[in-house]
Amino acid sequence: MFLPQEVIRKKREGHELSSEEIAYFVKGITSGDMSDSQIAALAMAVFFQGMSNAETVSLTQSMTQSGDTIDWSELRNLGPVLDKHSTGGVGDKLSLMLAPIVAACGGYVPMISGRGLGHTGGTLDKLDAIPGYQTSIDINRLKSVTKTAGCAIVGQTGDLAPADKRFYAIRDITATVEAVPLITASILSKKLSAGLDRLVMDIKVGSGAFSGTLSMAEELAETIVSVANGAGLPTRALITDMDQVLGSSAGNALEVKEAWSYLSGEMKEERTDIITMSLCSELLILGELATTYDDAHHKIMTVLSNGKALEQFQKMISALGGPVDFCEKPDSYLKSATYCEDIYLDTSGYLASMDTREIGMAVVALGGGRSKPGQEIDHAVGFDHIAPLGTYVDSSCPVARIHANSKDQLARAKAQYLNGLSVADKMPNQQHPILKSLVS
Repeated sequence: MFLPQEVIRKKREGHELSSEEIAYFVKGITSGDMSDSQIAALAMAVFFQGMSNAETVSLTQSMTQSGDTIDWSELRNLGPVLDKHSTGGVGDKLSLMLAPIVAACGGYVPMISGRGLGHTGGTLDKLDAIPGYQTSIDINRLKSVTKTAGCAIVGQTGDLAPADKRFYAIRDITATVEAVPLITASILSKKLSAGLDRLVMDIKVGSGAFSGTLSMAEELAETIVSVANGAGLPTRALITDMDQVLGSSAGNALEVKEAWSYLSGEMKEERTDIITMSLCSELLILGELATTYDDAHHKIMTVLSNGKALEQFQKMISALGGPVDFCEKPDSYLKSATYCEDIYLDTSGYLASMDTREIGMAVVALGGGRSKPGQEIDHAVGFDHIAPLGTYVDSSCPVARIHANSKDQLARAKAQYLNGLSVADKMPNQQHPILKSLVS
């Protein structure tokens, strides 16, 4: 018989928990026997003391087994079941492009996503900006939509890794998100329960990521790849730059519009394009839908240019309750904010650095993110026309455009955005958006 406080104390003192102790605690998370304060205490203990690889594997397995797992046997002869997961960043709308692209290339993508954590936007929050789109569905509907539409981006059902769902929400408000073992177990418990064939990870690093240093990102990538492959899920990881906003927008409806612009061919921001193409290529090769990177690149460009990727996006939206003509007229469905104005610096020079976390918090200040679980958010607010690092700006060249629904929020978020920028007299060195690749 274990006691919650003794398990917490043991980890607080830096000792290794047994698989039985971990299974006991996870069972209590699922059943409700563990209180929020006890879960938060264990999370904080892990944050400071870490977990061994064996503990991380046990935690991942226990959370996977806390609910149902999906069997995709009916798709095995049709195509591979593939997915991508990002550790989160500001302006990261890549899932909205990747899922339909991979589906258009012959894969099936049942993507279990989450809501915003702290300063980072959540994929489900972006999709909630589409009227009628249902992110909360049961397993049978997930399977049906994935089979017919090729992809489905939805939230955790109550039956998939339910322990993680509760743990995830508590980590968000207790400053324990960045613990590598908890991130690993959270991500992989969802992916393993989803019954995937292959997985690609996008590990963000920089001022807007949970991994603030390359060493932490490498540790996370290596841990995830090791645990996933050990659990029978072939996985690769890319470490990508989050020292600036990804793409030209940050804010839910604005990011949906940018994703639509990418899929429709209307606009492609360079860094977003590089990472999207790379992640899609890794998945196509892992899933044996392409033989080489050149082959994968050609297939991706084909489905983007012939409209099949955008068609898959529309199929997914329609199948999950969204407008059947969303991709024909997205502006008719995405809400717009009351106030919209350009933002200028009072100095001139090259944009040299960006405190991306500060900009993410500026979106939260506008109402576009959460400070507590379950909080309603404003999908219309945020920033677009975001100037990337290296852009020369002066009093006539805006650094971004702000969208707000109150003048007070606009003033606060505008100041917060500007405080996150610095300029220099010389053009700064440009960092490639992909910093490292881990194949195995």
